[in-house]
Order: sequence, then C-alpha cells, then structure tokens
Amino acid sequence: MSEWFSELLVWIEHNPSYAGWVVFGVALAESLAVVGVIVPGVVILLGAGALIGAGVLDFWSMCLWAVIGAIIGDGLSYWLGHHFEYVTARWRWFRLHPDHLQKGITFFQKYGDISVALGRFFGPIRAIVPLVAGLMRMPPKRFYIANILSALVWAPAYLTPGIILGEMGEQGDWRYLLFPVAAISIIVVVWMLWQWWPRRR
Repeated sequence: MSEWFSELLVWIEHNPSYAGWVVFGVALAESLAVVGVIVPGVVILLGAGALIGAGVLDFWSMCLWAVIGAIIGDGLSYWLGHHFEYVTARWRWFRLHPDHLQKGITFFQKYGDISVALGRFFGPIRAIVPLVAGLMRMPPKRFYIANILSALVWAPAYLTPGIILGEMGEQGDWRYLLFPVAAISIIVVVWMLWQWWPRRR
C-alpha cells in the first residue's frame, strides 16, 4: 500500500495539472461514511503538502480542492444518514464494527452541533460523525454551517505538516505557512474555549 502511495505522489509531481483532482478525491473519500475509515488519505495530503512546500504545487488551489472535497464528502454522509437511516442496519460493515457507529453517536451526543466540526479532526470517527448527524436529524442549515467552516480550517491544517517538510527540504518561502499555522492556532483556541466555558458556567 505504501509503495502505491509513493508511486502516486511521484505521478502527481510529474503531472501537477491533475493534482487538484487527486486532492479533491482524497478529501472526499476521507469524509465519506465507512470509506474514510479505510482510506488513509492523510498520507496523500501529507505528500501534497510536501510538494507545495517544494514549490511544485500551489497552496491556495490545493486548499480549495481539499475544501470542496471535504464539504461534498461530509454532505453525502449526512444525506445518507438523514434520508436512509436503515443503511446502518443493512450495511455489513456496521454489523461487523458496531463500536464505530456507537462512538460516533456518543461523540455527537456529547458535543452536539459542534461535533461535526470537531469530528473532522479525529481520525477514528471523522467519517462517521456526519452520518450520525443525519441519523440524529441535525437541521441541514446548522450541519452545513459547521461542515463548511470546519472544512476551511481542516484543509490547511492537514496540508501544513507536509508543507513544513517541503519547505525544510527546499528552503522555500515560509510565508506560505502563515495561513495554515493561523488555522491550527484557531483550532487550539476554539477547543480550549469549548472545554473552559461549560466549567465556568
């Protein structure tokens, strides 16, 4: 599997015009129910980030492709849960791994609407929470607000480690890191406030 990913990254490096579609596909797959648990898309995003840092790919266009893929992937998972709740009973994967669905339900019940945003950054439940949001009848408007806003932060945050590696190897322009680092800082601050506020009340 790792060899296949290495070959894909080499192919992207030699065919950068198709990189956006690859990043889009990976971001979408990462966010799809069940599929996201199986597909280790973070490896491709790390590699894409390294190519950005090396100056092969453009940061903003790759971020855009990743954001669009993540939004559509989460949206499809939510739609499945919202309109086809019986899918979890009929899908063989859920019968074999009931703990994954339960973890998603527990996470959603604990954090409510914000679980859609937080769940995007937690590997084991990332691809389950949007489906659970649909099953739990989270209002579409609130879901898509959380979906879109979290995708805008998720994309640069996941590309950042690769960008740093690429920049270190090529000694490129560190200004590319300002936006990703700021995005990660926002995530940390929001998480701390979310933990602190209930205790204060």
